[in-house]
Amino acid sequence: MPLDFTAIDFETANGSPASPCAVGLVRVRDGKITETLALLIRPPYPNDWFSEFNIRVHGIHPHDVIDAPEWHEALPVMLAFIGSDALIAHNAGFDMGVLRASAALVEAELPKLNYACSLAMARKTYNLESYRLNAVAYAVGHEEFNHHDALADADACARIIIHMTNRHDAEDLAGLMQATKQKVKTL
Repeated sequence: MPLDFTAIDFETANGSPASPCAVGLVRVRDGKITETLALLIRPPYPNDWFSEFNIRVHGIHPHDVIDAPEWHEALPVMLAFIGSDALIAHNAGFDMGVLRASAALVEAELPKLNYACSLAMARKTYNLESYRLNAVAYAVGHEEFNHHDALADADACARIIIHMTNRHDAEDLAGLMQATKQKVKTL
């Protein structure tokens, strides 16, 4: 089987997981990046405010999302892009938490989504001082990216998974999961 998946990264407007303001999605087919999707999102009420801390982290301001789709409009676009792919995120608990909490807030039903965590896999693959996304990306030779830009982070995550798959001489995501003693989870 080929290495097929979609990497995902969210940025949030504030400390609530139900405040997505940006998402990046990177599709991988046969071990190669083939397509991307980046969306700014108007976070759903009552989490439609931006904290200064989050703005400092990702640089997205309220005025940046004025013309962006609302969460309930962005969600179907994202799900259509994902299709039946397994999702991979670096620190997947955060990103899956954003997806779950934001969908619940607008009473949207999510399809069955499988996901895995590149952070957990990286801990079983590399010997690093830090396993933060930028540290792992640098370790695999992907040094030039705009960390905390949702699309750039999803792209880095995808490149890390591709590198780990090659390093473990795995043929597909299932082989990588086995090599790193991880399991695909269901949202």
